[in-house]
Amino acid sequence: MTRFIQLVVVAITLLSCVGCDQATKAIAKEHLPRNEALSFAHDSIRLQYTENKGAFLSIGSSLPDRTRGLLFTVGIGVIVSGILGYLLFVPALSHATTIALSLIAGGGLSNLVDRMAYGGNVVDFLNIGFGSLRTGIFNIADVAIMVGATILIVRSQKDERRLGF
Repeated sequence: MTRFIQLVVVAITLLSCVGCDQATKAIAKEHLPRNEALSFAHDSIRLQYTENKGAFLSIGSSLPDRTRGLLFTVGIGVIVSGILGYLLFVPALSHATTIALSLIAGGGLSNLVDRMAYGGNVVDFLNIGFGSLRTGIFNIADVAIMVGATILIVRSQKDERRLGF
């Protein structure tokens, strides 16, 4: 991948992640009822508005406000900046690595926008599952982060097999 193409892929992925996530969160804030889940597809999909103080699955939501702010705003800001720096300054990354890291950075950036706009909270509204087996409530940025992480894991597994580990 040429350097120019790599930068274009990073920019498009970041803009798409942040744009789609923020648009869906704005719709959720405007149209979803509070304290009530809307059920679709035989309850496989639920739309349920919540503002999450913590990270994935509300981890850290009970931390003191100052600690939570430092960890989830400053800490995530540093991590996203590091990923973007890596993407911008390390040449010749593979297509998969470029896309994966861009998805992670885009999801992290969009959740960071929420934290700064909503007093340290992130808007979540999606829940999927079957019967009593359900995910936590999440958003599109979380999906981007998980897809990016999955790509990195699969890519590293392929590399390990190729190298004989």
